[in-house]
Amino acid sequence: MKQLQHCWWCLVRFPTTANRLFLAALILLALAPVKGYPDSGGGHAAEAHQHEHCNHQHPKAHEVIHGVQLEPLHVIRKRSIDQPLRILLVYDESVYRLDSDKFSLINDTILPDAVRFWEQALMVRQTKEIIRLNRKCESSQVFVKNSLTYCIDSCKPVTLCGEVQVPEDHLDVCRVCNSTGQDCREDPSTSAGIGISNADFVFYVSARQSERCHKGLTVAYAAHCQQEAALDRPIAGHANLCPESISTKPQELQTLLSTVKHEILHALGFSVSLYAFFRDDEGNPRTPRKPDTGKPYLNEKLQIHQWSDQTIRKVVRDNWAVRGGHINRTLDMMVTPRVTKEIRDHFSCQKLEGAELEDQGGEGTALTHWEKRVLENEAMTGTHTQSSAFSRITLALMEDSGWYKANYSMASPLTWGRGLGCNFAMRSCKDWITANNAR
Repeated sequence: MKQLQHCWWCLVRFPTTANRLFLAALILLALAPVKGYPDSGGGHAAEAHQHEHCNHQHPKAHEVIHGVQLEPLHVIRKRSIDQPLRILLVYDESVYRLDSDKFSLINDTILPDAVRFWEQALMVRQTKEIIRLNRKCESSQVFVKNSLTYCIDSCKPVTLCGEVQVPEDHLDVCRVCNSTGQDCREDPSTSAGIGISNADFVFYVSARQSERCHKGLTVAYAAHCQQEAALDRPIAGHANLCPESISTKPQELQTLLSTVKHEILHALGFSVSLYAFFRDDEGNPRTPRKPDTGKPYLNEKLQIHQWSDQTIRKVVRDNWAVRGGHINRTLDMMVTPRVTKEIRDHFSCQKLEGAELEDQGGEGTALTHWEKRVLENEAMTGTHTQSSAFSRITLALMEDSGWYKANYSMASPLTWGRGLGCNFAMRSCKDWITANNAR
């Protein structure tokens, strides 16, 4: 980040013993192997290049299927969030074409360990009904009648989740109306599959050397693809593993595992495409909904649903010190209640508005990770370090979605910035160094 570059300058300019130690820590972090999490479309991605920043292109609103019917809202809302998350992995045939050593690593270690981590870290409202996913419509416009989604005239013959074709057994019947919303019926050429039981989220996994894999040696990318009707929780997603970028070297195992954990979390909720659907503890939307569709308003520029300032708020830092002088700096802060409490406790700064989100990398990416300047080795920043930690702050965000309860015993300690106060959390590195030298 540019602010880290300012930190280097400040430390050289003011060479106290404390600052030399801080500089040494920065050098060690800079020399550590780093893997970023960029993406070139339709999902979040993990990059094998060092010091690479995420340039993810978020799933657009029309690419995500909404309204998967499980149970009525009044039934689900009353249910306690006490069911350990159950993730079902479904392999595309491409996974079985991996080299035997790579398949064994992915199938026996990486995916089971990554899934087990999130199943232990997160709880949901129990899914008692069988999940049948919606079919993709030929048109982007749909009708909703009695909480069921109807396509105009026809459904597509194939429904994709990312690059994976959703099995017919996982799909509901195709429901259609004419262009005026009349003559609504079930398409007799389709039928409802047996569905998905004993799961709360289905994750379709492929291993294709896709175009995205060729751009920067991407290791993996992921996103959600369908959301349920009552509380908008994502219930299906995809991940693609790039075969040529998978390393079976033992020394790279932890990096690969952390990468896959990171990607899974994007599909479960840590995504700019999902913030507008977050809910409070009572199940009420944090963001106002359109009365005609029941969805948040659309951000036409980003082509995603726009969140309210109860979720993300813009904060202006005036008189922000940089090498060339002072500027006014606008930040995007995650201001949901638990995130705000955790970030304040971490920095020992009770006036901090919330947790700062990434401000670079282009649309989508700029809000899809924590800001690395203030949360250096948190696993949900946009670049990966060897000592990455899924901290209480990240678990708090998942809990503030309204879809999960977090098991905070699964959080890893985050040492960067801990207890350093408001000057560290709210001002530039130059300000922080200057203040410490004045003591």
